[in-house]
Amino acid sequence: MPRTPVETESYRESLLVSLRNPEDAVHYLNACLEDEDPRVFLMALRDVADARGGIRALSNSTHLNRESLYRMLSKSGNPSLESLASVLEACGLRLMVQAATTPRGKRRIA
Repeated sequence: MPRTPVETESYRESLLVSLRNPEDAVHYLNACLEDEDPRVFLMALRDVADARGGIRALSNSTHLNRESLYRMLSKSGNPSLESLASVLEACGLRLMVQAATTPRGKRRIA
């Protein structure tokens, strides 16, 4: 019996389409922030930038040069807080801090 070809959609393409939605981008970036490896967040932010028009468009709206953005949003990137905030703002997002939940019975001493 011959197999019927199954049409598939590229994971990357469907990811980029979903990341155009600001709420989906927020959930995606927050999930990536939970990873122990900070590089995961930078690569996720690159995905969001790609979904919003790519590095060239991001460069125009942040006034950062493309080479710096490519470097910053790579696995070896180490962006400054100012650059990170600028990229997030260009993507229609912003940085926030919230209290971490600690397990019951353990007290956190500052």
